Amino acid sequence: MPEIKNIKKLTDSRYLNMYELDARNRVGGAVDYFVASRAKSAEELELVTKVCHPDGVGIFSLYGEAKDRVVLIRQYRYTLDDYIYELPAGLIDEGEDPKTASVREMKEETGLDFHPIQADPMFERPYYTTIGMTDESLVMSYGYSDGEVSRKYLEDDEELDVVIADRTEVLRILKEERVALICAFMLMHFLSESEPFGFLKQV
Repeated sequence: MPEIKNIKKLTDSRYLNMYELDARNRVGGAVDYFVASRAKSAEELELVTKVCHPDGVGIFSLYGEAKDRVVLIRQYRYTLDDYIYELPAGLIDEGEDPKTASVREMKEETGLDFHPIQADPMFERPYYTTIGMTDESLVMSYGYSDGEVSRKYLEDDEELDVVIADRTEVLRILKEERVALICAFMLMHFLSESEPFGFLKQV
């Protein structure tokens, strides 16, 4: 089994830090590995604690009386120097539960009021985003949104547009646009199922 010999913290940022691992692979060879994490210290890294605390929430929300549209954001990301389609999402504040975080984040990013539904715990446990690079994990929230789109709650460093897409627009987005992976999978559910939350009942 591979072994981690030492952990060195390389940055000291508010939201994300980089750690360098001095490790050995399964045959004893030296490995330099880098991990991006929301952890503020090496002692808080999941590889140390072995405990998964979700960092944030992703929100899959339907909109409209017929519940036949999905709420998306088209957000500028420095990693691309371009815009990409994503689900509304955000970090969970200290002491905040994921459903409360999802309501708050939806309001902040879109101006909409989000009403989460109850799902089986297996669908609301944290899942990892890009485990090859980061120990970040998210909890998905599912539900319905209403109200009017507004940009007045956005932070200064958030640059995004709110998109409320029907199935025709979702199909175009998947064919033509940059789309985050989690968002793409949820949009595939939206396209393929008459009841977009039907998979939540498969327990």
